[in-house]
Amino acid sequence: MSDDFETTQIEAAVFRRLRRHLMQQRPDVQNIDLMILAGFCRNCLADWYREAAAQRGIAMTKDEAREAVYGEPFAQWKARHQREATPEQLAAFEAAQRRHSG
Repeated sequence: MSDDFETTQIEAAVFRRLRRHLMQQRPDVQNIDLMILAGFCRNCLADWYREAAAQRGIAMTKDEAREAVYGEPFAQWKARHQREATPEQLAAFEAAQRRHSG
């Protein structure tokens, strides 16, 4: 086995664990809070997933990528777990955007 193969396997396992953690163990953490604190959210993971598929010649829609990350159609996950952003969250998000773009 090559080091590249092992690295890919480890990275894939880490991704699956992160996905499980965000979707199953911490669905209470809102995407906007992830964006404020980390600069990425579950939807970003789905975008990166779709980009990686495209780099390998695999066509994938935004909805298909989100379902791959969320483990179900995004609309279903959103209805159960996502709340409307509060004014405080929106203000913090705007401040974070300014910090990261400056």
